[in-house]
Amino acid sequence: MRAQGILYDKSKAFALDVIAMCNELRDKNEFVMSKQILRSATSIGANYCEAVCAESPQDFIHKVSISLKEANETYFWLDLLHDSKYIDEKRHDRLRSQVEELFKMLNSSVITVKQRLKKE
Repeated sequence: MRAQGILYDKSKAFALDVIAMCNELRDKNEFVMSKQILRSATSIGANYCEAVCAESPQDFIHKVSISLKEANETYFWLDLLHDSKYIDEKRHDRLRSQVEELFKMLNSSVITVKQRLKKE
């Protein structure tokens, strides 16, 4: 089953925004942080796609939890890029808002599956 839906769309859009930012960062000769945020930001959606084809509810929780960890790491890189003046306030706030929304949606998915498991 191919991943689709709002979480897929939002994680892909976020990854594309980060890719565009990283291309600009490379033009500024910033390679280390851009590589790190590129990895963490694109892993959010990639791990969610893995979760969609999970072998069990526990596997789904595990894969989505990895997405949550990657989102949390992405927060760090965004803040670091902003505080070191590589990205401006507007871009920082926009990207941070996107990853925050993803984090909340992913977290809600985990909570829902855990509640279903408790009822069984």
